[in-house]
Amino acid sequence: MTQEQDAPGSAEGWTEPKPTALLVLADGTVLEGFGFGAATEGVGEVCFNTAITGYEEILTDPSYAGQIITFTFPHIGNVGTNEEDIETVSAAAVSGVRGVVVRGSVTDPSNYRATRHLDAWLKARDIPAISGIDTRALTALIREGGMPNAVLAHNPAGVFDIEALKAKAKEWPGLVGMDLVPGVTSVQRFNWDETEWQWNGGYGHQGAPKYHVVAIDYGVKRNILRLLATAGCKVTVVPATTSAADVLALQPDGVFLSNGPGDPAATGEYAVPVIRELIAKEIPTFGICLGHQMIGLAVGGRTLKMHQGHHGANHPVKDLTTGKVEITSMNHGFAVDRDSLPANAQETHVSLFDGSNAGIALADKPVFSVQYHPEASPGPRDSHYLFTRFVELMAKHKTAA
Repeated sequence: MTQEQDAPGSAEGWTEPKPTALLVLADGTVLEGFGFGAATEGVGEVCFNTAITGYEEILTDPSYAGQIITFTFPHIGNVGTNEEDIETVSAAAVSGVRGVVVRGSVTDPSNYRATRHLDAWLKARDIPAISGIDTRALTALIREGGMPNAVLAHNPAGVFDIEALKAKAKEWPGLVGMDLVPGVTSVQRFNWDETEWQWNGGYGHQGAPKYHVVAIDYGVKRNILRLLATAGCKVTVVPATTSAADVLALQPDGVFLSNGPGDPAATGEYAVPVIRELIAKEIPTFGICLGHQMIGLAVGGRTLKMHQGHHGANHPVKDLTTGKVEITSMNHGFAVDRDSLPANAQETHVSLFDGSNAGIALADKPVFSVQYHPEASPGPRDSHYLFTRFVELMAKHKTAA
């Protein structure tokens, strides 16, 4: 072969693939890749999730509203999507996820439960995505510098106004001070009786509930409601702005405070007064994720923005009341500051990754909460005992009454 001939892989014999998607960070960093999903733009906070399964549940978790999710696991999309694993209460509703970042190209689904390719599923939900990104490098960047604001832009023609995208990423205000609950909460009250999924059987229904639980919806996940129903509860779901008087009018045996997105201090402006009134009435109360943070605020504590957040299905948490360690699923960018809690708010759980607070219980009221997601079942059932604790608390309170 002469020097004049094109050598394989040389500049003359290689056609560089044209980027069809960009991830533009607020500091001006531009990451090129290949787009799939919706051909649109999404602006939000970039986080990373370390789970190796459950991407559909993650992408329909309302707690991720306002965020662009980077998956550290490379094989995203390989089992496709289906209609049973959606976590938003309304199967047609958007979850608020602003974008998806993955390493490898999405393959055709290979799973007997799959009904649709991830690409088509994302298009239907108007979520842009980018592949071909070095997600390990991006994860390292987040660990070192914190979760950046960014724009994910997908244009099949590969035409972008990069300076405008940089400006958009830089101007986005970020999640601190942002109340995102109004975009994901229910708009009206409804009842829930669906129980947990069984292989080859699908979902069941609760026909003989023993307790009535009012669930305040800050962005509730379906499987939380299913596990409440499975534990023997009739569940009435109410919007996030429901007053304490309206909750009490339903005569609940217990109140559940759900997960949700955004800055808890912002949501607390209207949620905390309601929760304080319910706590004063000594209604058994159980909170998860944002619900946990709401209880922390309601008793006089404060919440803090985390450096990189906790997002994944492999987070070890120690239950200080039993000494046991459970493997949990987490999704939060804010945390309760344990040093701000009053003496009657006892720490019950702690993260073994960074020592942050992961649960509290009130010594003088029937109230407890955890920062993680027991219903996500990564253990797989390590944390299901919390629903039993809630039922036992309601039973004890009902007997005393």
